[in-house]
Amino acid sequence: MDLQLKVIGYVRSSIKETDGPAKMENEDGAVRAILELDPQYAEATLGLVDGMEIELFTWLHMGDRTALQCHPRGDVSNPRQGVFATRSPSRPNPIGLHRISIVSMDSPTRFQVEPLEVIDGTPIIDIKRKPRGLPSWKTLETGKE
Repeated sequence: MDLQLKVIGYVRSSIKETDGPAKMENEDGAVRAILELDPQYAEATLGLVDGMEIELFTWLHMGDRTALQCHPRGDVSNPRQGVFATRSPSRPNPIGLHRISIVSMDSPTRFQVEPLEVIDGTPIIDIKRKPRGLPSWKTLETGKE
């Protein structure tokens, strides 16, 4: 069984600190960012187009991989929870899942997306299109069409 991850690129973002403005992509402070992929993955972007909703998987490299519990949202007034019951970046395998939209495909290996809440330099480990048949991410988040 091969369990090795491959970093396929990096996020370029105006968010430079881990205590950045947003903790989730649907909160104020999530920004337009750039995904820069390694050129060897250019062919894998065939079919991605402006306006498409995608799932971006990142490696939250600043997280504490030894953490098993945390205060949700980093707020000590919240009762401790196991990390599997939270969205904390500190966890045994710090995989981030981000539901975002492609704003523009500048090239097969460089495209603008929004809204994204990760810090500059975050490794990208995968990209998947939104599953067919699901409503827009915006509809799922707000409950409105």
